[in-house]
Amino acid sequence: MTLLDSFTLAFQTVRSNKLRSGITIAIIAFGIMALIGIITAIDAMNGSLRSSFSTMGANGFTIAFKERIRFGNNNQSVKSKKGGRRQKKSNLDKPISMTDAELFKANYHYPSTVSISLSGRGGNEIHYGDKKTNPNVRINGGDENYLKVNGFEIGSGRNFSAADVSSGQNICLLGIDVANKLFNNIPERAVDKMVRVGNRPYRVIGVLKSKGTSAMMRADNIVITTYNNVRHISNNASSYVIGVLLNDIQHVNGGVNEAMATFRAIRKLHPTEDDNFVIEKSDKLAEQFISLLSVIQAAAGGIGLITLIGAAIGLMNIMLVAVSERTREVGLIKAIGGKRKNIRLQFLFESTIISLMGAICGIILGVLIGNVVALFLGTGFVVPWGWVATGIAICTAVGLLAGLWPAIKASRLNPINALRYE
Repeated sequence: MTLLDSFTLAFQTVRSNKLRSGITIAIIAFGIMALIGIITAIDAMNGSLRSSFSTMGANGFTIAFKERIRFGNNNQSVKSKKGGRRQKKSNLDKPISMTDAELFKANYHYPSTVSISLSGRGGNEIHYGDKKTNPNVRINGGDENYLKVNGFEIGSGRNFSAADVSSGQNICLLGIDVANKLFNNIPERAVDKMVRVGNRPYRVIGVLKSKGTSAMMRADNIVITTYNNVRHISNNASSYVIGVLLNDIQHVNGGVNEAMATFRAIRKLHPTEDDNFVIEKSDKLAEQFISLLSVIQAAAGGIGLITLIGAAIGLMNIMLVAVSERTREVGLIKAIGGKRKNIRLQFLFESTIISLMGAICGIILGVLIGNVVALFLGTGFVVPWGWVATGIAICTAVGLLAGLWPAIKASRLNPINALRYE
């Protein structure tokens, strides 16, 4: 009996037991589908995150308030001149004020562009005549450098001037999605028109080019005004954020160190005090999210492997049942000259064929399901080829291991007893 004969017999057996083979294939397919589907979706999220957080180049960083959760006494106790003790509020709890940000912008002399921004209220509805957007438009306040530092470009109209920022008047720049919604996909018509942000009228001075909006960060569904305007209209303005775009990527570390020293002096921090702000390189936040996704990816792999272990146990059980059902067949093969290795190969081929068919079905379903997420995120079609190859290798190993003991058991059957088996 040749190797091809063993494979042919195994394939015919799989085809003749459609229900049993189908159930086992389905179990394996669901395990691989869960694994490949989640991995594909996470790969799509990785691409979306990298696109979303590329608002500044690799040569940029931000300075933001470092919020601290502290337990117990939040005050520092120091001695007074009279020998008693008085309470001094810690410098660590102070948000970044407009004065701090403007002083930094004036005193940071490293070759770079510095921008000041202040987040406004999210969930806004923008109106123009009888047209309105969905109530999910966010407002950001910036200065004349905000667009450059954050990777925006003017499509129509103009940018803010220093005088605009100083006055804090009601002027704005519209994201392309907002302009298309309000002006029937002719965004240049928005320039010099009056729109309402909630109940406040704003004159549109420009429309931004598209940044490639993703589901992770809707960069085109935005209204940008000056930070002074956001400060005027917001009752509870949050801490200011400083963005820095260095002229040379080679000078990032030097720029960060210079910014640290400059801002510590502005914040009046003693040498023994911790920083009450944090400096984040432009790609670090994306890397943090991506590392979190890697943990999810590992968890998904663990879930998939557990499912495959269950499928392997089920496959081994089915193969053991097949040995009992086909005892006379094994005896007949041995009686006409079949060897033990032929019997082993036939059962191993059978279990491997079932496992690989499950793998193929699961991979196809997993890639399709994962790319539903990719479609929603607006990324391209994703195929995690490395994990596809890993899935095939795992299922091959599962098929071989699940069929090994049944194959050995079948090959050890006594041909005389096997032929007499009822």
